[in-house]
Amino acid sequence: MYGRVTSEAASPYPPMDSSPSLAVRNRNVAIDALRGAVMVLMALDHARDFYGDGFRHQPTHLATTTAALFFTRWITHFCAPVFVFLAGTAAFLYRDKHGPAASTRFLLTRGLWLVFLELTAMRLGWTPDPFYRFTLLQVIWAIGWSMVALAALGRLPLRGVVAIGGAIVVGHNLLDPIGPEAFGRLGWLWKIAHHGGVLEPFPGRQLYVAYPVLPWIGVITLGFAFGSWMKLPLEVRRPRTLRLGLTLTAAFVVLRAINRYGDPTRWTTQPRGGLFTLMSFLNCDKYPPSLLYALMTLGPAMCALAWLDGAKPGRTLRVLTAFGSVPLLYYFVHLVVMRWTSLAISFGRFGGEAITSRGRTGLGLGAAYIGWIIVVAALFPLCRWFAEVKARRRDWWLSYL
Repeated sequence: MYGRVTSEAASPYPPMDSSPSLAVRNRNVAIDALRGAVMVLMALDHARDFYGDGFRHQPTHLATTTAALFFTRWITHFCAPVFVFLAGTAAFLYRDKHGPAASTRFLLTRGLWLVFLELTAMRLGWTPDPFYRFTLLQVIWAIGWSMVALAALGRLPLRGVVAIGGAIVVGHNLLDPIGPEAFGRLGWLWKIAHHGGVLEPFPGRQLYVAYPVLPWIGVITLGFAFGSWMKLPLEVRRPRTLRLGLTLTAAFVVLRAINRYGDPTRWTTQPRGGLFTLMSFLNCDKYPPSLLYALMTLGPAMCALAWLDGAKPGRTLRVLTAFGSVPLLYYFVHLVVMRWTSLAISFGRFGGEAITSRGRTGLGLGAAYIGWIIVVAALFPLCRWFAEVKARRRDWWLSYL
């Protein structure tokens, strides 16, 4: 039923020993490369958590953080919004290839599949507790429900998609003053949609909604609309994408300088000097992602996408594309490797205390960078192999991995 393509040209990126002029087929290399870049950064954030005792320190608390710790955290802010935005872009390209009906089915089923994975495999990567006493609902959860919403929103005319996505991203901060208590017994739904926080569906069983889904639905919807630009000729879409990126970045600077709307926390002049004042300016809220957080991250990301679009496939681009074309495998494997190796280090250094200290390693930020480099390098052969498998085969289930 599903044919196989066995030619070397079917690969989503050129082989490592190919010439730079070899044409890249089937996938948009710029999208995969940008997604791969933010995934590499994502691993740095998790290395900071697991190897650098990130669960015990607040890198964005300006009274206690250091510049190195703050910017290690800040650079990884690009990961989630860029990943979710590009998931929407990929969904548009899927619809363009397979049609609206197939696209709706795929978004619905894959979205529910991601929610299931967040509650099972991904959960054990974050919280190795088989009794489900505590469960984090994070980015895979948010992407899953965003895809479910996009399955419906994607059937609207493109202008309607832009209007809804834009209204959510621009206007959802107006909802910040509304707490779950305003909804009475349905307050748990507001936590899932916008507010975040702890849910207790059963006694002794807690869920923590770290990624409320409404703002992410706005981001994925705008990414879906942006996908129409990726069908334009390169000489048209590239300058458009660059202008969009510069506009979003300028909007962030202006709105943040005005300091009135777009983020729950105002920036302030810091007593620790100009660098910390800059850190305050950049310190936008991720949970949920504010308008300024989205502008701050998606603006430069669009500039990077314009730069990558049409670039010659050098070695760095091929490495990033290998990671970016198999995001789910990369996410799961890097998470499990980091979580369990950090626990092993913690047990080796602190014995039974590792259980009550959330896997504290006591190694610091330098160890986080070393662990990050080692894990990412070790994952490259696996990701490259699986990317080539997905390029050769057309089995339906590969689209869910």
